[in-house]
Amino acid sequence: MPVEAIADKSLLWTVILGLGAATFLLRFSFLGLIGNRLIPGFLLKMLRYTPMAMIPGLVAPGVVWPAATGGEPDPARLLAAMVTIAVGIWFRSTLAAVGAGVAVLLLGLWGLG
Repeated sequence: MPVEAIADKSLLWTVILGLGAATFLLRFSFLGLIGNRLIPGFLLKMLRYTPMAMIPGLVAPGVVWPAATGGEPDPARLLAAMVTIAVGIWFRSTLAAVGAGVAVLLLGLWGLG
């Protein structure tokens, strides 16, 4: 929804301030409240996987329902996602996976039009 569609600007600012406060409180809970204490090993292990668990949730909508095609699946994006997953599993390297995915996406968009 574009910002111009929101008639009441106070609603917009309430949402912005509310999300900002929620973000601050979430970060403060880790850094401010338990920042000087030791975190148990099992929790550290779980937190290590948090970024990699969030990436599919951020990337999947752009692969399955890309805005560039009006929400229709695109063979170039699907192929790039499959190559990214395969390279990531095979080489166990995030940079190699991202690089291969970008290369296949660019070649796919160029080749398929």
